Amino acid sequence: MTPAIFGISGLALTADERAFFKDADPAGYILFARNCESREQMRALTDDLRAIHGRDRLIVSIDQEGGRVARMKPPVWPKYPAGEAFAKLYEIAPASAIEAARVNAEAMARELALVGVSVDYHAPFDVRRPETDDVIGDRALGSEPMQVAALGRAVLDGMARAGVVGCLKHMPGHGRATSDSHKELPVVDASDAELETDIEPFRSLSSHPLGMSAHIVFTAWDAEHPATLSETVIRDVVRGKIGFDGLLLSDDIDMEALDGTIPDRGAAALAAGCDIILNCWAKMDDQQTIANRFPTMSEETAARLDRVHAAMGDFPDAIETAELLAKRDALLAIVEAAA
Repeated sequence: MTPAIFGISGLALTADERAFFKDADPAGYILFARNCESREQMRALTDDLRAIHGRDRLIVSIDQEGGRVARMKPPVWPKYPAGEAFAKLYEIAPASAIEAARVNAEAMARELALVGVSVDYHAPFDVRRPETDDVIGDRALGSEPMQVAALGRAVLDGMARAGVVGCLKHMPGHGRATSDSHKELPVVDASDAELETDIEPFRSLSSHPLGMSAHIVFTAWDAEHPATLSETVIRDVVRGKIGFDGLLLSDDIDMEALDGTIPDRGAAALAAGCDIILNCWAKMDDQQTIANRFPTMSEETAARLDRVHAAMGDFPDAIETAELLAKRDALLAIVEAAA
């Protein structure tokens, strides 16, 4: 099995994609707006992917957080709020905010499960700061580690109730980045002691089976390499200080924070200790090169992948979200009532 998650070019698999995916047997797939037109179309696409592998337990993933980060968009799918909405409620009524985050995540995950999505790269456990770049911005669940951990746990729990596996991202923390890693490489000069604040939410949820790295240089730990490509950061911080022993994905290796060819970036991520290469842009040449260079994954990675599969639930035939969304809206209305 190729230790990679690959993108798909369109609304349905091409003949070349179907043949390649069958031969390469990647760990999974990631969907974007280009792959999301209707419930029927998405379910047909994800059923097709599972048919290639001959099994239901398969990573078919998406970035669906709410707010700006939504691949499945209105009018076909509901609009969900960004993390900031729950952060504001937490300041007034923490227990209500936790419940609102949980039911919102469950409603969203029911929509995902209905169309065959088994993994959502949600929630960001990045601690927001005054200087945090807008690439995180209102996606963050707060600026205090305990709050981020509490709301993040609620999101993971809500998605799990619908059988969808959430993700701890972006380890070891994106909150201090003052630039967008999609466009350039952020560098964080905070001390090891200061960075304890950033890793605390991840440490609180370290037993979760799935996580994602950050394309950020932390000079206190490794001044030469971003976390995704740093053996030191992955070994000593992600696996060490945080204690995460789940399946570690690179963030998208197509992002401009990284240098070199796409396959070389993937090779560097695996060499540093990432389990899986996340390759999103659906460029067949890059995917084929990655599959040729890395036709098998390690036994340790395979065992971690099995734990992600075990956390997946069955897919529903219908969704019932009205009650969940009504409860969420009633809780979020506390903020306006208190203004």
